[in-house]
This record gives sequence, C-alpha cells and structure tokens, in this order.
Amino acid sequence: MDVRSRELAEPFTTADGSTIRVLLDDALGGARNQSLAEATLGAAQATQRHYHRETEEIYVVLAGAGDIEIDGNRAPVGPGDAVLIPPGAWHQIRAEGGELRFLCCCAPPYSHDDTYFESE
Repeated sequence: MDVRSRELAEPFTTADGSTIRVLLDDALGGARNQSLAEATLGAAQATQRHYHRETEEIYVVLAGAGDIEIDGNRAPVGPGDAVLIPPGAWHQIRAEGGELRFLCCCAPPYSHDDTYFESE
C-alpha cells in the first residue's frame, strides 16, 4: 500500500495551463488505469480550451468558485460539485474571484500526448 501526501507532491504546470500536483498515477503509487491530481487556477485564470481523445475526466471542486464549459455548454461550479468530461469533449474551466482548487481523476491516466488544443 502506498499512502501519498499532497504536501510531498511537486506542483507543475500542465499543457492546458493549470498547476497540478499528481497524487497517484502509474509512476507514483502504481495506479495503472487512472490518475488523480489536484489542480489549481489562480484568480480569473482559465485552462486553455482542449480535449482528450482517450481520457475520461472527472473534476471535483474542493475550494473556490468558477465556471466550466463542455462542448459549448456552461455551468457554474463550487465546492462539492463533480463534473464528468467525456473523451473527445472540448472543455475549459475558469476561476472566478479567488483561487479555484479541484481534483482531476483521469482514466486512462493523464498524458500530455492525449491533450489537443484548438490550434492543432
């Protein structure tokens, strides 16, 4: 069993512009079929609109407020809200006011190679 502390997870910036801390994936903790990360957006920051061909994502908002757009549909999100992002769905999440912090579960695990932007 591997118990990983959020405090020991090194933050880095993903291809979409969010800052994440990987909590579990194939390299850290041995999760072969999914990954779990904590993502943070600063006040008024948004991810770059993108999609994943293979990956299904679930976002769970931990703190802050924002809005999410999935394939042209927008909704407000706040603490306790969970959102499913199917493979192939264009999406973007934006912080409103202060910092927005959320969990991101990806199956299969997150990969930069499975992240596509509008300019591609």
